[in-house]
Amino acid sequence: EVQLVESGGGLVQAGGSLRLSCAASGLTFDDYAIGWFRQAPGKEREGVSCISTGDGSTYYADFVKGRFTISTDNTKNTVYLQMTNLKPEDTAVYYCAEARGYIVAAMHDAPWVFGSWGQGTQVTVSS
Repeated sequence: EVQLVESGGGLVQAGGSLRLSCAASGLTFDDYAIGWFRQAPGKEREGVSCISTGDGSTYYADFVKGRFTISTDNTKNTVYLQMTNLKPEDTAVYYCAEARGYIVAAMHDAPWVFGSWGQGTQVTVSS
């Protein structure tokens, strides 16, 4: 059974930083697109960033480019999202999800292929 567990969320002031972690179990971290999504109250879920555990390619939504960095440690089956210069509009529940065998563009082109999801971690940015 595939399980994804997010951690690292919290309350931070605008301009601050947080690092989220997504620890995966029940899978071999060889050829997955691991994506970070977020959902704010009253808004639709949106893709934030994605990384390939196979070749390390990455994808970022325009609204986080230059502020967020995604990385993977395949030895620990963990994907990280380093978030800097946080803004109040980044407030949301952040989820990670997996899509085996897909490229990172799937986050934008085919988000429905992401199968297993974590329970989410709350990020709150105060102004």
